[in-house]
Amino acid sequence: MGTKDNHTWILGISAYYHDSAACLLKDGEIVAAAQEERFTRKKHDSDFPSHAVQYCLDAAGITPDNLAYVGFYDKPLLKFERLLETYLAYAPKGFSSFLKAMPLWLQKKLHLPRELRRGLKKGYRKRFIFAKHHESHAASAFFPSPFQEAAILTLDGVGEWATATRGYGRDNKIVLIDELRFPHSLGLLYSAFTYFCGFKVNADEYKLMGLAPYGKPKYVDLILERLLDLKDDGSFRMDMSYFNFC
Repeated sequence: MGTKDNHTWILGISAYYHDSAACLLKDGEIVAAAQEERFTRKKHDSDFPSHAVQYCLDAAGITPDNLAYVGFYDKPLLKFERLLETYLAYAPKGFSSFLKAMPLWLQKKLHLPRELRRGLKKGYRKRFIFAKHHESHAASAFFPSPFQEAAILTLDGVGEWATATRGYGRDNKIVLIDELRFPHSLGLLYSAFTYFCGFKVNADEYKLMGLAPYGKPKYVDLILERLLDLKDDGSFRMDMSYFNFC
């Protein structure tokens, strides 16, 4: 089917990393959205968001076969390529991390269409759309905004290879012009400080952000001198001898 009452329904899914979630759109407008942890009570739940998906479908009164498209927030094969290249470049360092990561990739992440169909209880038979990670970030900001045109800047830990992008949105299109690539990442630099301060990565960065206004920026020059080389265009390169996240 793919439509109900001549409407186009699109389901977006985030899963298998942290804070799994689902979002449902009707003719481009958000109908419902929820994080899986709200239902399972498991903080930062990363499993397939079956409860969140069902909540969104129930809110609209539709079933998976009414969906025109199902989208996922990144391209898993590109991300897997980055992981393998990084592990090979830093071997034998990171071997324990490699052993932890590979079972999930080999069982689920490399077979996402199969896993997504299973999560949707085989009620969805059409194609899946895999957007690049930073395209997803850009879309989540630009498309719900009231603007027909906007400059776009995304910054996070890392998607497939990109850690930051810039571009523009116009009408119903997003164009990302260029990007900063892993391992040089403002998000991972922030996570490194989160970890250094005794907090949990991918969970407690907001605590560091909340504490920041109460501090004094007395280490700015030292950071710019030792940790990263900031360029005139806003890009930078990090001195990786200070970091072990690779």
